[in-house]
Amino acid sequence: MKFLAPLRTLPLVLLAAAFALTGCGDILPKPAPPPALYRLTAASDFPAAGASSPKQLQIDIPTADAALDSTRIALSRSATTLDYFADSAWTDRLPALLQTRLLESFQSAHRLVALGAGARSAAHGDVVLLINLRHFEAQYGASGPPQWRIELNADLVSAADRKVIASRLFTGQVPAAENNMSAIVDSADQAWRGVAAQIVGWAADTLARQPSIVAR
Repeated sequence: MKFLAPLRTLPLVLLAAAFALTGCGDILPKPAPPPALYRLTAASDFPAAGASSPKQLQIDIPTADAALDSTRIALSRSATTLDYFADSAWTDRLPALLQTRLLESFQSAHRLVALGAGARSAAHGDVVLLINLRHFEAQYGASGPPQWRIELNADLVSAADRKVIASRLFTGQVPAAENNMSAIVDSADQAWRGVAAQIVGWAADTLARQPSIVAR
């Protein structure tokens, strides 16, 4: 019988441990709330008339430095610094998000057959659109709301021989109406739609003037 005594005290030990853990719950760090998610939209306002091309355009995922290859929304207070807004994020990694919205922009323009390319896609076009993203952030000045800055370089490359057909630097700047995330993201979306529309027009006009280009 003397061996059963410790067993009778076991429930009391467990109960005491449960109370101890309950007390610790007040001092343990609580998980951070999920960030507010923001997305960009596609350009959709295109002229009714425009030269078209039978060539198929393959849109690769843009390249970017690690600081921009992220879901985090970037801001800059000087030419040499980059930071991020707290508790806010894009709905996808920025390069992948831009590829998706650019593809939708080409589809809305109805001037080229555009294909998205990536790790899960076997799409191949006659011409490849390569984009290097240099700036995509809110820029703060001395005071007041920031302005959204976009800068990227685009290359049209023949899929057959990898020769560059055309290259152009695109930029966009739109001031935010207020210094809050909703207004800042609105300025980012407006700047992006302007740049996307320029890319669509440039690519379609350039390829419409090119001789037949067929991927091997």
